[in-house]
Amino acid sequence: MGRRGGGCPVSLPPHRCHARKAAWALAPFAAVAAAHIGPALTWLPGPRLRLFPRLAGAGRPDHVALTFDDGPDPRSTPHFLDALDGLGVRATFFVLGESVLRHPALTRETAERGHELAVHGWTHDRPWLPAPGREAAGLARAVQALCDIGGRRPHWYRPPYGILTGGRWAAARRAGLRPVLWTAWGRDWTAAATPESVRALADAGLRGGGTLLLHDSDRMSAPDCWRAALGALPAVVDDCRAAGLTVGPLAEHGAPVT
Repeated sequence: MGRRGGGCPVSLPPHRCHARKAAWALAPFAAVAAAHIGPALTWLPGPRLRLFPRLAGAGRPDHVALTFDDGPDPRSTPHFLDALDGLGVRATFFVLGESVLRHPALTRETAERGHELAVHGWTHDRPWLPAPGREAAGLARAVQALCDIGGRRPHWYRPPYGILTGGRWAAARRAGLRPVLWTAWGRDWTAAATPESVRALADAGLRGGGTLLLHDSDRMSAPDCWRAALGALPAVVDDCRAAGLTVGPLAEHGAPVT
């Protein structure tokens, strides 16, 4: 069968030939886009827990991992540290590298009070376009900041918005971090959140071996919404203990760090 210029069969109408050429030209870009955004489907909590339990933060069946995102924040984080002291609970704080440098004393205090520091990124940006170099550099800077200021090398990484792209996954592995999301949350970042709503949502999603996502800052969410999480914290911990579950950081959750 004869072919016209560009490899299309002569029998193929010109408009279909042009469409085929366009598809061939776009194929590499489509492959890059799929590799970049495909892993972000793990944001869906149901499939994540069933198919990727380690990524969801599944751990010991008698334990709940308590985690906080978006700090350190001098307006709110100290209130959480005091509340956790009063409850006798330690947690994992996923911090932003730029905030660690801005508030080094608070970062050190969080670690000195027995809590685990983990990486939430350098900034809280959305990863819609591939930027592997920027992602790798940002996580490397955040890890170094925690080593220098927090005194320990972090093990965990939770991407902003829970969106784990291919670039973020590769950057985390290069930085020696294990990505971990959550199995339950309190939707405490919304303006409508109350201590009662946060408790109800957290309790509805939590089971033994689960990881709870809360926020110790409102920098990326509704003003003062952190007060809802703070108000719910004692009841959430009490509910876990009443169910026979211990509450602590990811380091005590029985999940391997690599």
